[in-house]
Amino acid sequence: MFRSYILDLGKAFHLHDLEIVYRHCYTFSPCETLSKKKLRLTKTNGNNPWYAIYNPNFLSLRYIHSKALKSKVKPFPFIGDKVGQIEKDSRSYLQNAKSFEKYVGIYKQAFEVSIASGGEKSIERHVKRHGKLLLPDRLKLLLDNTEDFLELSVIGGIGMEYGNIPRANILTGIGKVMGRYCLVVANDGAFKGGSIYPITLKKQLRAQEIAYQNKLPCIYLVDSAGAFLPLQAEIFNLGGSTFYNEAIMSAAKIPQIAIVCGSCTAGGAYVPTMADEAVIVDKTGAIFLGGPPLVQAALGEIVSAEDLGGATVHCGTSGCTDYFACTEAEALQMGRDIVASLHVSCTEDLDLEHFDEPVFDPNEIPGLISSSGSHQDINMYQIIACLVDGSRFQEFKAMYGQGLLTGFAHIKGDLVGLLANQGEINEKEASKGAHFIQLCCQRAVPLVFLQNTLSDCPLITKNKNQDVSLGLVLKAQAKMLSAVSCANVPKITVIIGNGYGSSHYIMGGKAVSPNFLFAWPNARAAIMEPYHLVQAIASETGAENSKETLDKLLEKVHRESSAIFGASRLSNDGIILPQETRKVLSQCLSICKAYRETRSQESPVFRM
Repeated sequence: MFRSYILDLGKAFHLHDLEIVYRHCYTFSPCETLSKKKLRLTKTNGNNPWYAIYNPNFLSLRYIHSKALKSKVKPFPFIGDKVGQIEKDSRSYLQNAKSFEKYVGIYKQAFEVSIASGGEKSIERHVKRHGKLLLPDRLKLLLDNTEDFLELSVIGGIGMEYGNIPRANILTGIGKVMGRYCLVVANDGAFKGGSIYPITLKKQLRAQEIAYQNKLPCIYLVDSAGAFLPLQAEIFNLGGSTFYNEAIMSAAKIPQIAIVCGSCTAGGAYVPTMADEAVIVDKTGAIFLGGPPLVQAALGEIVSAEDLGGATVHCGTSGCTDYFACTEAEALQMGRDIVASLHVSCTEDLDLEHFDEPVFDPNEIPGLISSSGSHQDINMYQIIACLVDGSRFQEFKAMYGQGLLTGFAHIKGDLVGLLANQGEINEKEASKGAHFIQLCCQRAVPLVFLQNTLSDCPLITKNKNQDVSLGLVLKAQAKMLSAVSCANVPKITVIIGNGYGSSHYIMGGKAVSPNFLFAWPNARAAIMEPYHLVQAIASETGAENSKETLDKLLEKVHRESSAIFGASRLSNDGIILPQETRKVLSQCLSICKAYRETRSQESPVFRM
């Protein structure tokens, strides 16, 4: 049964919510006297949050969510009508949620291996014999609040050809120290003495790239035995880039701080010596190009690590370090004091001081991801409604190029320009995207890409009309790719489904240097859709008639295109769960604007 009653909308609701109602039920301007207009509001018994709004004058019936009617005045329209009801008891929803849990389970297994470090014996030796702190304990002493720490690439290094390298043997992340966002780079001395592997180097270089983009002060917690020599050929040349980056960032007035908690051997010795300021821990910290074993082998001399390159030597004789700490706790406090002395401050102003949580629960997202694995039927309006404040979204060019959703929204009070795939990126979609990106650049609005691309259209055509059409598509895509590449605002990308082909680049892929790039556990990224890729490989190798070969190829492509594989090889900055996405996006937006200097756009907005 329905209960019906009349409400005076001019008294019952706020102006913006009235505009939502008027869009659905009236044709006159919302500037008319609102208190004289009446609608019939019908609500079902029970917990159904949807209201049916009936306008007898125009015989129209629309639905609106109760939270949208009750919320305070906020910019942008509520998009509940494009989302519809999420039926959590439906068979498809439950099946999708169950399927998604499999991806989450695989990720959690890799996560547990990664945070285990070197194992119990190695950890015991690190703590008891060497008297050092573990990474989590160092972070607690350094950061204002570890709960707000954004760790990057947690499962990097898992499943490498040379074995599992937990956390790629180096922790990287961003947190606040004395109220200022800082990048933390910390070697894990509890695994192989903090040895540097090729994947370690790759992760450190990516962390420095993020620091440079976002002007983040860098704090290096150094505890490394140097390069893993059996793989030196993959380390040596690029290894010097970490020191180069230190110098470049220091020149750009991005502070470089080192805290020597353990050994700094060989190339690792340059990290503290090239820092702006360096702290060293007595008895455990040491800096030398060659350690005591190498000195004995080369010169036949026996010397202790402390006499060769300990805290007393480098603070009192060589001058390589600036602060002498008796304990790690004291050293980390010194690091905090150094940050306090930096002449930098974070910008933390929100575009909206008070923001609403999404009307639609982010915890419902797994049930919205198809269990088929194709991701082609994901409704991006539903995803957006679960992520943005009040589920409000001001869509740009809603009727044009509908395969790409563009528009403005807020995420925990921060204004963003959203781009989300809702189909193929053809000529209209690409032109629309390029136009929207220019708008955001002119207004200094960060870009957030929600990526779920399709495989590129075929490059081989059969007639002239198709050639012309394809040429127009490529031309428009090139414009959008140029706009994304040259965008002077932060770019944050989340691969929620597929990241295939050149559309992956266009939608803020790794090639266009986004400030942050994350993936959901179900995501896939490859040069093309796995089945088509297998067919292409088989055709080139002459194996298209061998079912066994095709099956092996398909298994390999599926594995290498998975989010887990990409995260372990640092093709992205880490896997995040759908439920955590809103929080992570908010953290990234805060980090991006903390020290950002707005760069003006010198050209007008070109309507593409």
